[in-house]
Amino acid sequence: MEATAAARLCPAPRHSLFAPRPRHGARSIRLPSLLRNPNLNAGPAHSPSTRFRVPSSSAAGAKLAEEASSSSGFVGESDLLIVGPGVLGRLVAEKWRKEYPSCQIYGQTVTMDHHNELIQMGISPLLKGSETAHKVPYVIFCAPPSRSPDYPGDLRVAASNWNGEGAFLFTSSSALYDCNDNGPCNEDTPVVPLGRSPRMDVLINAEKVVLDSGGCVLRLAGLYTMDRGAHVYWLKKGSIEARPDHFLNLIHYEDAASLAVAILKKKLHSRIFLGCDNHPVTRQEVMDLIAKNGKFNKQFDGFTGTDGPLGKRLNNSRTREEIGWQPRYSSFSEFLGVSQ
Repeated sequence: MEATAAARLCPAPRHSLFAPRPRHGARSIRLPSLLRNPNLNAGPAHSPSTRFRVPSSSAAGAKLAEEASSSSGFVGESDLLIVGPGVLGRLVAEKWRKEYPSCQIYGQTVTMDHHNELIQMGISPLLKGSETAHKVPYVIFCAPPSRSPDYPGDLRVAASNWNGEGAFLFTSSSALYDCNDNGPCNEDTPVVPLGRSPRMDVLINAEKVVLDSGGCVLRLAGLYTMDRGAHVYWLKKGSIEARPDHFLNLIHYEDAASLAVAILKKKLHSRIFLGCDNHPVTRQEVMDLIAKNGKFNKQFDGFTGTDGPLGKRLNNSRTREEIGWQPRYSSFSEFLGVSQ
C-alpha cells in the first residue's frame, strides 16, 4: 500500500514551484551562484540547470537577477525544499546541512522580508509563487495555516515539487487527536471527526493531501524554547481564564527539528508520526516550573478557569522505536534545569 501511495503523486498544479509557466511581468533567471552551497563540489550534473521566476517590478528581484546572470544550479540527490523556513524550518536546515554538507537547501517564503537572513544561513530563498524547472528529492512543509487561504492547496503544490525519490514531510498538530479528558493518547488515537471544527478540518484535509501523495505526517505537540511557547504568552498576560489542571504536551524546537530530519532520512511513505517529550504537564505545573527557574522577570498571577475541556497525555513510544530517535530534552523541567 505504501509503495502504491508513493507512486500516486499529485499532478502538478498550475502554480507548482518547480513547474515553470509564462507569467506577465516576470522573467526567468538561473539560480544565483551566491545562493549555491559553497561546499558543493564540482561534478556531473544530476539534471538540467534550475530556473525560477522573479517579478520584474521587484528591486530585490532585479538585483538578484543581475547577480545571477551567468550562474546555474542543479538538483542534487540530497537537496531539500523547506516550505516555511521559520524557527523550526531553519533548525531543520541547520541539521540537514550537517548530515549532507554538499546539499542545496531552498526556503519558500510568503514575503521577501527575511531573504537576506536565509541567504546568510546558506538557504536559497524562493518567494511563494516563484518557479523553478525541477523537482527536489526532499520536501518539508513547516508553514502554518494562518496565512493561507487554501492550506490543502498549498500542500498539493508542495507535493508536486517532490520528485518522490527521498521523502515529503508535513508538520501537523497533535491537537487533531480526539481526546479532551486528560486521557492517554498515542499515534493510533482517532482524530476529531471532519465537520466538528473548521480549524481542525483544515489540518485534516491537508494531511489527506500529503498521505495520498505518498508523504508522511508529523503531528507535533506544543513547541517551545526559553522565549517561545505557551509560558511566554501566559507570563505576558499575567492571568489566564483557563483550567489549571488541563494537561499540555510539549516538545522543544530543537527536538522537533531532529525528529523531522530523522523521519526524512528514513524515506518512508504515507505514514503518521507523533512528536512529543512523553512528559505531559498541567498548565499549573508549567508555570510552577517557570517560577522555580527564576530567570523570568514577570510574575504569573494564575489560572482562573474552573470548567471547559481538559487536555490529553501523549506518548510517542512507537515513533521513537521505529525512527530510532530520542529527544535532547526529555521534559520541560529538564530543559529549565529544575525538578518537577
